[in-house]
Amino acid sequence: MEKYPGIDETDLKILTLLSNDAKMAYAEISEKVFLSPGAVHTRVKKMETAGIIKGSSLIIDTQRLGWDIYAFLGIYLEKSYLYDDVAKQLVEIPEIVNINYTTGIYSIFVKLVCRDTAHLREVLHDKIQKVQGIQRTETFISLEESLSRTVPII
Repeated sequence: MEKYPGIDETDLKILTLLSNDAKMAYAEISEKVFLSPGAVHTRVKKMETAGIIKGSSLIIDTQRLGWDIYAFLGIYLEKSYLYDDVAKQLVEIPEIVNINYTTGIYSIFVKLVCRDTAHLREVLHDKIQKVQGIQRTETFISLEESLSRTVPII
């Protein structure tokens, strides 16, 4: 039985290389996995079609742009079945960068980014607290992020 159905060890190596540097050229990848650039391109497209690769991203240092506050928000829902409706409303708030449906004391845990504490207060008061279905929230301000990475593929 295949460990990862539909992909082989070469695909895993390609995924590892791209997860470390999404801008790596197919020609450079081809040298490392001993395939032609065209074959690498075909394999990447196959993994995109299969939903294994869901795009690539640009990592922006938001602090250099004046967005200095990272906060986490534990959200208590009025009723747990309201998750889908609440999540749809939260998606519309641009300062929210992650939404997680969780177990434990919170129904939802979100990560948000704001320019400063005044902006955070505005987002909490004027946007999040107005979302229908939220009973109450607890806010945690991050003082420093020491690590942010993807899981190893191989």
